[in-house]
Amino acid sequence: MSERIDNFTNNLRNQLNDIDDLLSAVKLTIESASQESQAVVESKLKAVKAKLETKRQDFNTYRLELKKQAEEKQSEILSKIDNWKTNRELEDLNRRADLAEEYAVRGVAVAMAAIEEAEEAILEAIAARLNAHNAHNE
Repeated sequence: MSERIDNFTNNLRNQLNDIDDLLSAVKLTIESASQESQAVVESKLKAVKAKLETKRQDFNTYRLELKKQAEEKQSEILSKIDNWKTNRELEDLNRRADLAEEYAVRGVAVAMAAIEEAEEAILEAIAARLNAHNAHNE
């Protein structure tokens, strides 16, 4: 039992570390953008867009699955869980735990998707600002 919890928390910790790494990369992109040429920024933007496009379907699936789970009737679930605990229905409790873990994993995936979409928006804004700046200086 403890092993399953350890595996789950280790998996989430790894995903959160991935989010931290992604945020660090986005931060570095922002910090270096003012020193880079428009061509470099647009090249980075193109790469981010390509990467995001390959993941977009997965992100949309995760969002839909999260929405579906969130719309479940919470009071019924709590009532069932109490009943399962009382009757020691381990199979149902384990299934519920599995669903809760899947929900958490999808939530992290959606957070990562939002960060990647934010990176795309940031690069588009920087490219637009560079366009405006370059047009003004010409």
